[in-house]
Amino acid sequence: MSTLTYSPYAYEIHEDPYPTYARLRAEAPVYRNDDAGFWALSRHDDVVEAFRDHLRYSSAHGVSLDPAASGPHAHRTMSFLAMDPPMHGRMRGLVSRGFTPRRVAELEPRIRQLARAHLDAALDRDSFDFIGDLAGKLPMDVISELIGVPPADRDEVRRLSDLLVHREEGMDDVPPAGVEAAFALGAYYADMLAERRAHPTDDLTSALLAAEIDGDRLTDDEIMGFLFLMVVAGNETTTKLLGNAWYWAWATPDEQAKPLVDPAYIPAWIEETLRFDTSTQMLARLATTDIELHDAVIPAGDRVVLVVGSANRDERVFSRPDVYDLDRSERELQQIASFGFGRHFCLGASLARLETRVCLEELVRRVAGYDIEPAGIRRVHSVNVRGFAALPTTVVTR
Repeated sequence: MSTLTYSPYAYEIHEDPYPTYARLRAEAPVYRNDDAGFWALSRHDDVVEAFRDHLRYSSAHGVSLDPAASGPHAHRTMSFLAMDPPMHGRMRGLVSRGFTPRRVAELEPRIRQLARAHLDAALDRDSFDFIGDLAGKLPMDVISELIGVPPADRDEVRRLSDLLVHREEGMDDVPPAGVEAAFALGAYYADMLAERRAHPTDDLTSALLAAEIDGDRLTDDEIMGFLFLMVVAGNETTTKLLGNAWYWAWATPDEQAKPLVDPAYIPAWIEETLRFDTSTQMLARLATTDIELHDAVIPAGDRVVLVVGSANRDERVFSRPDVYDLDRSERELQQIASFGFGRHFCLGASLARLETRVCLEELVRRVAGYDIEPAGIRRVHSVNVRGFAALPTTVVTR
């Protein structure tokens, strides 16, 4: 048997990480990569416990292994995702006002309108790119309307956000194009903040400038960090969720037929995709103390990777974990680790689910069947995010 190696930068991991994940769970539940200097936890119980234990597994150095995006200043581009209490609670408390259940639910009519507009344009052609023409546009529009990015700027903001997550083969850090994109986005957001301060609107950016709790207000740097987080976490991951759902249903014809015949399967379609091939495959932490686990000791100060994609395939928790099954039990689906647990449970989880549900509902209302051209499929190469850059699609309309 070959030597067990795992690196979230490796292109072969981007193509299919799951055989490696199975070996990690079986052979090295506390895996050490000496070259890159990190540990990896791959079993469901260990990943969930690490999510919940912010005292031993700190987020303060960021959730990526990229040297350029790690360290005590990671919150500048990752906002409260790269904070521990009490900073985390303060920041999350201020921004969460834009993500209350009521405010998210109020977005549904507009999300449906946007989804229909993009779908109309896509179905006017014999074939279309599911990512470029639909899945990449809808989340960008929703986030843009939330934070106040005008329609004319959205394609460019999405292009820059794609560059932020792309990783070059053989390079274990943010590539130069990603660094340039970060500077360009930073300049764009700085201008946007200045404009909102002079001319407030009803978007989330204006609300954050005005937000106050007991006299405490956000700085411009804190708001810009949140905007960076929104364009990556709020845009990229939902795009990948939609693409992964579309792809895996197509790759599993018996499952593809279920939501196309019965739209009641759509919630299960979303949740099983989150389990089977989640957008966010890993998140990093920093050990604050020596951690003993499975006969290993993770020294204080070392980086620890929580392999979410592996946790969701753990045979100790999920029956037939490598089978894409839209009839999977609710009890199992409640165990998925895709949105995290505890204090860092994803603030945008309800919005991501809403966007995906609305988009899939509109699709199955119009589409009786579809096919994907294998030769045109392109994957994203990212250290944290897994999904597709292109899914050329032809459909049979109703």
